[in-house]
Amino acid sequence: MYEYKFVKIELKKLSGKPKEDYREVIKNHANEGWRFVQIFSPDFVTSGVAVGSYFELIFERPIKQ
Repeated sequence: MYEYKFVKIELKKLSGKPKEDYREVIKNHANEGWRFVQIFSPDFVTSGVAVGSYFELIFERPIKQ
């Protein structure tokens, strides 16, 4: 069994650049035992426009028993 974590990274409104360095977020979570699974932009899919306002990093790790 795995547990999952979703980390939201907001994008700057005018530039569309991430407000946080997603590479650092991934590295920090890896140091805590999380494995990066996927990056996903839910509002990009549903808004129908070429610019999203955020994306989510999806992590998983085995559940400690």
